[in-house]
Amino acid sequence: MRGLLPFYRGLYTLSNRQASRKAGIVGSRCGLCGTQSNSKPQPRFGLLFDIDGVLVRGRMPIPAATKAFEKLVDSQGQFVVPVVFVTNAGNCLRQTKADQLSHILGVPITQDQVIMSHSPLRMFKKFHDKCVLVSGQGPVLEIAKNVGFKNVISIDMLRESYPLLDMVDHNRRPKLPSNPVVSLPKIEAVVLFGEPIRWETNLQLIVDVLLTNGNLSSSHQTQNTPHLPLLACNMDLMWMAEAHSPRFGHGTFLVCLENIYKKITGKDLKYEALMGKPSELTYHFAEYLIRSQAMQRQWELPITSLYAIGDNLMTDIYGANLYNRYLEERVARKNPKAVAKMVAATGSTTAVPREEEIDSLWESELALPSATSCKSVLVCTGVYNPNAEVPSDANHCIKETVFHGHRDFIFDPGLVEPGHIVQDVAEAVDLIFEQEKFVPQ
Repeated sequence: MRGLLPFYRGLYTLSNRQASRKAGIVGSRCGLCGTQSNSKPQPRFGLLFDIDGVLVRGRMPIPAATKAFEKLVDSQGQFVVPVVFVTNAGNCLRQTKADQLSHILGVPITQDQVIMSHSPLRMFKKFHDKCVLVSGQGPVLEIAKNVGFKNVISIDMLRESYPLLDMVDHNRRPKLPSNPVVSLPKIEAVVLFGEPIRWETNLQLIVDVLLTNGNLSSSHQTQNTPHLPLLACNMDLMWMAEAHSPRFGHGTFLVCLENIYKKITGKDLKYEALMGKPSELTYHFAEYLIRSQAMQRQWELPITSLYAIGDNLMTDIYGANLYNRYLEERVARKNPKAVAKMVAATGSTTAVPREEEIDSLWESELALPSATSCKSVLVCTGVYNPNAEVPSDANHCIKETVFHGHRDFIFDPGLVEPGHIVQDVAEAVDLIFEQEKFVPQ
């Protein structure tokens, strides 16, 4: 990651210069942006805010956030543009996070404006009736039931039923030999909400479940393939709190789990789904909530542009750009000239995804997006450090980059290039309003 920071700092001037040139084009095509509805301007764009490192550091608000939200909320306490808060946190309910944000930012925020890393699990209905093991911290049983799961077992419940399985901490070992206390049903899937408290306990019991096919009364079968379905939320390797440097996130826990599983079995751990940024699934869910807000406000013009504001190249920027690529491919499929141009550029029709390739879970559940673009804006108040030392040979800095994204996401330099780099969230809002020629009243 260190190699990329100075590289993108060097791109700051270039990207904003290019953006300035594009702004003229955007302005000429954006006559509808200021269309009046009930004497107020109607937006054609929505904002996706990361939370940690953008709006808050730990429990403390970043000063620029207060300034930004003074422009986003009118005198009646209503947002002047559709806004969704997209966090990779997964240790509480959406309503709890909405209440926290309302208190910190001093503006009314509802749970329908919040996406936790586990929010898209609502769409995985085929698992809702199965017996699932959940890992994380906070009210994990309540969270699981809130997103649709009906038969849930926690790590603590598993440990209480099988006290001989958790042996790393000598002080927690049973004093006398014991048999299973409570007979639990066979586990059929594993759901990882976020980083747990006792990593050694969670790692041990999750591996036990995977290697026994959900039946902890049996011994490990290391040659069993495939293992039980595994769904994971929040891939952040690190995140920014009050400390001077980033802290371990759930992505670090996943690295441990993946490597332990592979060391024992010789095989890669497989995921049924990965949720949270940078997954397209999360951004499509965010787009759906943006669309829903516009409908509730009876704004008739479709929301065609999204702006994702974040502090992490490997999650916020990567995810926004990945979703933007998906949206552009959707537009290309509908435009014969664009398809022909793509074919001419690549020399192959395989570069254009077939219709059946996008018949995906989120499209069937949430309907097709109205947005045609998702632009990324990087702020310098969190994980991203604009003051890293510039290497002597900038041409090789990308090759030297340590990729902090998840194992199953390929490093593509184009996907971690922010559309804009600004100092803080207040500057981000100013920039977006200027780009969209939007003046709230």
